[in-house]
Amino acid sequence: MSVKTDTEVIIGGKVFTLSGYESEEYLQKVAMYINNKMAEYNRQDGFKRLPIDTQSVLLQLNIADDYFKAKKQIETLEEEIQGREKDMYDLKHELIAAQIKLENTEKTVKKLMDEANENTRKMLRLEGELSEARKSKG
Repeated sequence: MSVKTDTEVIIGGKVFTLSGYESEEYLQKVAMYINNKMAEYNRQDGFKRLPIDTQSVLLQLNIADDYFKAKKQIETLEEEIQGREKDMYDLKHELIAAQIKLENTEKTVKKLMDEANENTRKMLRLEGELSEARKSKG
């Protein structure tokens, strides 16, 4: 089990102590993300004029939106990976089938070459016998 970490972070100009089983660097990164979101919205004049609780809800909605978009992107990428893995699996099977077909074709070619060589030897032997028979008759 990981060791629990207590880390002081600054969010919106206030110091908070965050506790968790994540690293201090991770907790600082989370705080920095929230600060960046706050700064992004604070650059908008209309946002600064809203009540603090409305500002807080808008920030929460924006962070939730980022979360769900990231989650959807992960799901899409996982589906792509699964599709590519299936394609790769299919290609591997096609490759194996092609290799088996190639091996069988090579065996057939070797068999036919052996038969052709045997037929050539028979033909040469028969031509020799024919030639000998003509010589002995003539």
